Amino acid sequence: MAANGKHDRELLRSPCDVEAEDELRLDRIEAEIDHGFDALRDVEDGVSIFGSARVKEGHRWYELCRETAACLAGHGFTVITGGGPGLMEAANRGAAEAGGLSVGLNIELPVEQATNPYVNRSLHFHYFFARKLMFVRYARAFVIFPGGYGTLDELFESLTLIQTHRIQLFPTILVDSAHWAPLLEWIDEDLDDTSLISPPDMELLVTADTPGEVCARVRKATDLQRKLR
Repeated sequence: MAANGKHDRELLRSPCDVEAEDELRLDRIEAEIDHGFDALRDVEDGVSIFGSARVKEGHRWYELCRETAACLAGHGFTVITGGGPGLMEAANRGAAEAGGLSVGLNIELPVEQATNPYVNRSLHFHYFFARKLMFVRYARAFVIFPGGYGTLDELFESLTLIQTHRIQLFPTILVDSAHWAPLLEWIDEDLDDTSLISPPDMELLVTADTPGEVCARVRKATDLQRKLR
């Protein structure tokens, strides 16, 4: 992974390329998205799980994530993660140990991120937006464990897609309600109370503290989504 994000840097810089270079870039983007579609076409009921890469085995969040993924896999859901270490590893591990499909969508990073050993279907991406498309397109829900900027990025992107009706009946489940309480309080007091969001937008985020709660919310949403067809 020597490029370390080179393709994204080139894409996001000020436009100064000749047309031929953009054509080559578009070909790479198309090939990357097409590969993702081909590799995941059989995933009907996926759940994308996000969380910190820095949380190690033995931490309560690691074990909770592992148990949650096992619960989801036991109910027939495919577990999709970023494929790296920490809570991504925990989710892939729980799914694999439960006999489920454990997908890892890895990405080039400045510090190389190896795919964790519990992924049983691995895809590799240069472009963040192509990878993000796969997280949403093949998922019935997002399950958000504690994490940093990347986790928060996925959290708020999912809320934007729900708010703008790009996805429907799609739960964004925050695991460990005590951890997320300050964020939810800020959203309530600084966004909702000042009319920066509408009151119904507060209902887009739900919390859960146990694997059973997560599985119940995902199963309910999946049943409702199927009725939309």
